[in-house]
Amino acid sequence: MLASCVMADEKIPMTLLGKKLLEEELKHLTQVERPIVVAAIEHARSLGDLSENADYSAAKERQGFIEGRIQEINAKFARAQVIDTATIKSDRVVFGATVTLEEEESGSSITYSIVGVDEADVKKNKIGITSPLARSLIGKKQGEEVEVNAPKGKINYTVVEISYS
Repeated sequence: MLASCVMADEKIPMTLLGKKLLEEELKHLTQVERPIVVAAIEHARSLGDLSENADYSAAKERQGFIEGRIQEINAKFARAQVIDTATIKSDRVVFGATVTLEEEESGSSITYSIVGVDEADVKKNKIGITSPLARSLIGKKQGEEVEVNAPKGKINYTVVEISYS
């Protein structure tokens, strides 16, 4: 969980897209999911004995999840540092960079975008700022080598290109 990685007053970097996605999730939770679960609880209460009512228990559990997620998103917004990656001008890798790497051993290339933790999706080549690879890349310039400790061992990359969009 992010809370364990970030101090309570520390800013959480996120892209404009990441902020938009969290806003959409928050809207869905408050305007769609919350009313549905409240109606389900009311219906389950109308059935009588709550001690043996599985529908009531399930709805209350779902409500707890929804309310917890709403609080989590609001806390992230309170600490968010929203960054428009299109405005970044740097010759070094920083948050929001799209970095093309060449694996030294195989010579294969891969491109990753460094994004906020909530935006990370390895299948879409988006890595979270707190990931080992992103932490290894921060501050590097084109042509520099990067050593990453991966589950399968150390992997050496060369930074081929850095861009911001």
